[in-house]
Amino acid sequence: MKIVREFLKEATECFSSLQFTQARRQSEDLLCDLLSCSRLQLYMQLDYPLTELELEKAKNWLQRRAQGEPLAYIHGKIDFYGCTIEVNPSVLIPRQETEILVDKVVQSLKKQDLKGKIFVDLCCGSGCIGTAVKKKFPELTVYLSDISAKAIQLAKRNAALNQVELFYLEGDLLEPFIDLKFDYLVCNPPYISKKEYANLENEVKEFEPSLALIGGESGLEFYQRLSKELPHYLNSKSQIWMEIGYAQGEDIKKIFNSHGWVKKTVENDWAGHDRFFFLENE
Repeated sequence: MKIVREFLKEATECFSSLQFTQARRQSEDLLCDLLSCSRLQLYMQLDYPLTELELEKAKNWLQRRAQGEPLAYIHGKIDFYGCTIEVNPSVLIPRQETEILVDKVVQSLKKQDLKGKIFVDLCCGSGCIGTAVKKKFPELTVYLSDISAKAIQLAKRNAALNQVELFYLEGDLLEPFIDLKFDYLVCNPPYISKKEYANLENEVKEFEPSLALIGGESGLEFYQRLSKELPHYLNSKSQIWMEIGYAQGEDIKKIFNSHGWVKKTVENDWAGHDRFFFLENE
C-alpha cells in the first residue's frame, strides 16, 4: 500500500532526476488527474492510501511521462478557453499562445454583428479554436478544416463534448472550400522550418505530429500559399487571424504584399516575440 504523499515524493524525485521543469507541479498534476481532484484537495488527502488499481495506473503514467510523453497526452485532455479539449498524438497540444490568439479573436468579434457570418478554423487540429469561438458566439456558422482525417474525428468529439454544432471539411488547406466564401478565418498552420524542427526538444519531436509542425524548408510555405489563395475565398471586409513563428513577422508582411489588404498587423506574445498576424480586406 502506498499513500498519496509517498507517490508524490517518488514522482517528484523521478522528474527532478530527469531534469524536468516544475517537477513537483507535474507530479501534482498527474495525481490530481488520477484522483479527479484539485491541488488543494490533493494536499488535504496526502495520507489517502492509493488503491491497487490507482497505484497501477499512477505507475503507468509515471513511466510514460519519464519516457518523455507530454502530460496532456497522458491525461487525454486540457482546459482551453473555457472548453474541455481532448488531445491525442494525432494533433498538436494547444499552447497558451493559441489561447491568447482566441482571446484576440473574441475581443474583436464581440463588437460586431455576426448574424449570417461564416467563420473558418483552418488547420484546425483538435478543433480547439473553432470550438471555443462557437461556444462564445452561437450565432456564428463555424467550419473546421484539416488535412488529417484523425484530426477531424477528434475535432468532432470535442465539439460534441462542448455541446456546439460545427461543420467539417477534410483536405489540403483551402482546397475543400469549393464555392464557399467566408467572413472570418483563423489559421494556426505549420510554421517551423526543417532546421528548427531538428533542434526541437525530443518531447515535441517524438510525440507530436510533424505534419502539424513543419512548414517547409523555411517555415513560410503555408503563408505563401495562403497569400495567393485566400483572396478568392473572402467576402468583403473579412478578417484573418494567424499564429506565426517567433521571428517571422517581417517576412510574412512581405509575403502578403500581393493583395490589397487594408490592414496588416504583427503583434507579439507575452515574451515579446512575433506571434500573431492580422489581415483585413476591402
